[in-house]
Amino acid sequence: MNRSVKIVDLFSGPGGLSEGFSACQLSNSTDHPYQIWVSIEKDKAAHRTLRLRAFLRHFPTFPPEYYAWIEGKIKEPDWFDLYPQQWSSAEAEAICAELGKAETTSLLSAAINEVKHESHDRTLLIGGPPCQAYSLVGRARNAGTKSYVASEDHRHFLYREYCRVLNELSPAVFIMENVKGMLSSTVEGLAIFGQVMADLMNAGPGYRLFSLSDDDTSIASPRRFLIKAEDYGVPQARHRVIVCGIRADIAERLPTHVIPKLRRHDRKVTVNEMIRTLPMLRTGLSRNDSPAALREAVNDAASLLKSISNSYPGRNVGAYTTVLDDVAAQVGQLASFPRQSNVRNGLDTDLPESLRTFLDDPKLRAVPNHDTRGHMPSDLARYMYAACFTVAEGYSPKASQFPPEIAPAHVNWKSGKFADRFRVQRRDVPSTTITSHIAKDGHYFIHPDAKQCRSLTVREAARLQTFPDNYRFMGNRTEQFTQVGNAVPPYLALQIAKAILPVFDYA
Repeated sequence: MNRSVKIVDLFSGPGGLSEGFSACQLSNSTDHPYQIWVSIEKDKAAHRTLRLRAFLRHFPTFPPEYYAWIEGKIKEPDWFDLYPQQWSSAEAEAICAELGKAETTSLLSAAINEVKHESHDRTLLIGGPPCQAYSLVGRARNAGTKSYVASEDHRHFLYREYCRVLNELSPAVFIMENVKGMLSSTVEGLAIFGQVMADLMNAGPGYRLFSLSDDDTSIASPRRFLIKAEDYGVPQARHRVIVCGIRADIAERLPTHVIPKLRRHDRKVTVNEMIRTLPMLRTGLSRNDSPAALREAVNDAASLLKSISNSYPGRNVGAYTTVLDDVAAQVGQLASFPRQSNVRNGLDTDLPESLRTFLDDPKLRAVPNHDTRGHMPSDLARYMYAACFTVAEGYSPKASQFPPEIAPAHVNWKSGKFADRFRVQRRDVPSTTITSHIAKDGHYFIHPDAKQCRSLTVREAARLQTFPDNYRFMGNRTEQFTQVGNAVPPYLALQIAKAILPVFDYA
């Protein structure tokens, strides 16, 4: 009898949650206790990524054609032509559809009936309703829109579609993820989070809600559901609400030692450990991207910064000028770097073994999605300055600390609203939260190496999100960045999968 836990994955994105659960293995075994039964995602590019990963999971080892494609030796094959059974199964599993629509409800109901028949009550619902309406940035943007009415924003209530599936599936366990802004979001004066909690507890046969955090000091506060990913080995200060619900009849018979908790890691993983082994790339220019034009642009940037170094506003001017001089001496080499990688240097040996194993693929000879975006020449000086400043001062400069000669011509530049418009990801700590804003521009995600003079690539962002190196994101670069920014870190999902697995023995 197949005893795997069957998963229904809603609002799946590119598959961050499902990747972590799928990668979970039993102790001292190669068996995988979780099986994704169906996943739903409406964004076409994210769905293509999701479907591709679902296809690859049907193989004990990935097909050789996949590696040849990633390495640039061949164009993407017709997967159905090569592997019709596996591709058909992937298409049945990963569905491009919008939750809440009648046709999606009908399709999902059919899949749920199959899950119930096959699962023997070992079922799991995962997913996170879209978070734009709850996020602090999204709420600030909405507040500036005169016509915005929160009670009419359907995104506030997409969690009710999640609850509808809870009612229909009655899974043994569910995991729901959302932004921390959900804790403070209100609609017409009513706290959203309290309503969400009540709806989740009363869904289906009833659920008990558990925090996965190992911090018991705030047991009575809604903030106990806030998970800080950097405490659990993710190289990113990503703070998200994660609610674990266990069906009431199962929760009643759970021994105390089975109640799921994540285990805090001994140390935090840094940006440098995650991305320094990736091939060095040159920045791109948004216009006239010839090597000669780039060499001239970066030399001009370095020369300008050296000419105004006397007005440097930081405390460690000596350290700054030393770093800048070193960068200026090497920056002419930048044009010789590629804009896209064609090699893979492996992973940093300083990474914790469990994380390194999760990310690694010994068969991989090139990393996908590692290519640079184009920048305006004026941004090169800002990126270079900010990166050198960060090395010297230990933090990324605020807008007020940018020399007037390189300040952008924004009306609100000095208003205080854009204090962190240009932010370097420090080498020696976890990154700031990788968000979907990275798709718009790279100003919040500047590479710490000043001589590369650029923002992060999709692959670097994916590393910080803990996607395995063989994870290929589909769509154009903007769509790839959006997928990475919206995803749940797969390595965190893996730990959640391990933490809740013993619960199913009581289902």
